[in-house]
Formats: sequence, structure tokens, C-alpha cells
Amino acid sequence: MKYKIIGKNMEVTPALDTAIREKLSKLEKFFSADTEAHVTLEVNKDRHKIEVTIPVRGSVIRSEQVSNDMYVSLDLVEEVIERQLKKYKNKIIDRHQSGDSFKKEYLEKDYMDDEEIRIVRKKQFDMKPMYPEDACVEMELLGHSFYVFCNAETEQINVVYRRKGNNTYGLIEPEI
Repeated sequence: MKYKIIGKNMEVTPALDTAIREKLSKLEKFFSADTEAHVTLEVNKDRHKIEVTIPVRGSVIRSEQVSNDMYVSLDLVEEVIERQLKKYKNKIIDRHQSGDSFKKEYLEKDYMDDEEIRIVRKKQFDMKPMYPEDACVEMELLGHSFYVFCNAETEQINVVYRRKGNNTYGLIEPEI
């Protein structure tokens, strides 16, 4: 694996760089040698955040973890990605049909499904056109962390969501 390690509001020390490479090397059993892992480290007060993104043929394997210690966050992010890869192996491979990004051993090994994905509730509702700002207000009134709506400007289905930490919002729009 190849690593791109970036620090925001911090310097990536040689010791931290080494720890990242050693910890994430556990994931190399899943990926081919030319796969890139993008690692972003960020420190804000007592929040040590690490985000690992691994692009694989049209999709992304990603985890973001926050704790009060960067090494703890690193441990958590590695565990989450490994668990995701084992849990969703068949779905990942089916989606990417050609397993170019993955090692042959990973493709051939069977992992136990810890949990099967089950949809336990279905909702249907009328979607009246509204602006993203109005959708944010509606989301807050409902007490949800996201809200699906028909954008009055584009007449397409969009999603607004509450971002972690800083009381801001995000908007997801389809590509045209």
C-alpha cells in the first residue's frame, strides 16, 4: 500500500508517521500493492481526529475516528476498516466485479457475516418542493440528523444533514 499522510493544525512527526504505517500495514493483506490510503490527521483542542480514505474502483472505503489521543484514534480507525472489509466483502466485490484493488487472498477468503443488513422500517411521505435552508429548519423541528427533500431550485431529490461538532449543515445533491 502507498500512504499519503497529511496533518491539519499539526505536524506529522516521524514517530506518528511510523505508527500510522505500522498500524495500517495490517490492512495490506486486503489490498494490492498499488492501492493508496489517504490519511488525514487533525487536532483541535483535545480532539484528535484521524480519517483514512481508500479509493477502490469507483467507491471508497473510509473511516473517521476521534478521541483524546491520536494513537487511540489510529487503533480505532484500523479496527473499523478491517471490520468493514470483512463484513461487506461480498458486497464490495460484487460492486467492483474486477477485484483489481484487492489481494487474491482477500477475494478468496470467506468471512463470517457478523450481522446481516436488515431494513426494519419503511417510511413514505409527500415531498413538497423547498429550499435547502427550509429543509434544515424542518430537520431540526423533527429532531433528525438528516432530511430528504425536493429542492425547489433544481427540482431534484436532495439531502441535508447536520455535520459533527460545529453546528453546521451539509447538502447532498445528485450529479447531473
